[in-house]
Amino acid sequence: MISKSEREQIIALIKREVVPAIGCTEPIAVSLCVAKATEILGTRPEKISVLLSANILKNAMGVGIPGTGMIGLPIAIALGAIVGKSEYQLEVLKDLTPESVEEGKRMIDSQAIDISLKYGIEEKLYIEVKCSAGNDEATSIISGGHTHFVYISRNNDIVLNEKASEEGDVQEEELELNLQKVYDFATTSPLEEISFILESKRLNKSAAERSLNGHYGHELGKTLMGAKNEKDIMGNNTFTHILSYTSAACDARMAGAMIPVMSNSGSGNQGIAATLPVVVYAEDNNKSEEELIRALTLSHLTVIYIKQSLGRLSALCGCVVAATGGSCGITYLMGGTYQNVVYAVQNMIANLTGMICDGAKPSCALKVTSGVSTAVFSAIMAMEQKCVTSVEGIIEDNVDLSIRNLTRIGSVGMNETDKVVLDIMTHKSCEY
Repeated sequence: MISKSEREQIIALIKREVVPAIGCTEPIAVSLCVAKATEILGTRPEKISVLLSANILKNAMGVGIPGTGMIGLPIAIALGAIVGKSEYQLEVLKDLTPESVEEGKRMIDSQAIDISLKYGIEEKLYIEVKCSAGNDEATSIISGGHTHFVYISRNNDIVLNEKASEEGDVQEEELELNLQKVYDFATTSPLEEISFILESKRLNKSAAERSLNGHYGHELGKTLMGAKNEKDIMGNNTFTHILSYTSAACDARMAGAMIPVMSNSGSGNQGIAATLPVVVYAEDNNKSEEELIRALTLSHLTVIYIKQSLGRLSALCGCVVAATGGSCGITYLMGGTYQNVVYAVQNMIANLTGMICDGAKPSCALKVTSGVSTAVFSAIMAMEQKCVTSVEGIIEDNVDLSIRNLTRIGSVGMNETDKVVLDIMTHKSCEY
């Protein structure tokens, strides 16, 4: 049984990692950093210089910026200075208006913004912003987490200076999560302590429904649920509903819709993939609210657990990790035991490991859909007591070791892949 004090630590961890976000979290984190520097400067900056890690640059190049009809970093940076409020965190741009977007375009045209790659750093999530006006300059740095400021200064006055590792990491290490503990927490905690997770259902289901009623990105969600020919192929069933709702929410988010979603571990797509497959399965199969709460908690906490060793950003597509959480939640709703959940995770790792992240963009809906379709397959296999064995590939008898193998590949083994992907992306027609 998990003690009350440990439950409180885990709840605090979930509340820190499962938060609302508007837009792709990488360019939005850049907006947040610019907003903070602008606030410290005390006036509208005349020049903005931005230095970014390669992974931030990669994830911000091709994604829509909410409420602008534009893609990429320049407009995100301009709006961070014009309307951004750092107190809003990952909803930093929620006050933007058509007028502020036009102001942002004029700022871009004035050549006030400079964007460069930050060399010589190991941290994959790093944003450094310098805003200047007249003789004054303000600097803000985010590192290690999308909202984690590690340095703030105005001229020679240092407001904040701390190491990126200080935010949350010690607490997370002390928790010593493993899949058994994740499962026990989700299935035994008092319901009133974890019912807050239902907010992820409200936000992410609303995003999917708004997307299905609109025109966003590649419209994968609408396509899967739409025309007669697609229905003849896919059918009108829970599986299709899971794919269409999940991809629809991603369609809207990646296209830059001004629609909030509940993120997980700094990613809206991860939050969507951890939430909607579980919600749709529960609703289609008339599961109780308690079952849904516990399944969502299991899904989200599994994602958080895996991301602890994978890191915020990596060459490995986060959809794989998030869909693994979703598979756990679905397996639980199917009546699965802990052993069935273990089987589902092993099946997921055996299948999707190695899917690259080539930045945030509308086609992420395709990857999310691949992830959640595999999540359903893995859950079905798990409930039939079928599991990839330790003589196959990177799978070990101990599921936590399999997870470590997955995250080692993503955080270490695919580093060179990450460099090649970024090189390909930066040598296309887009220039930053």
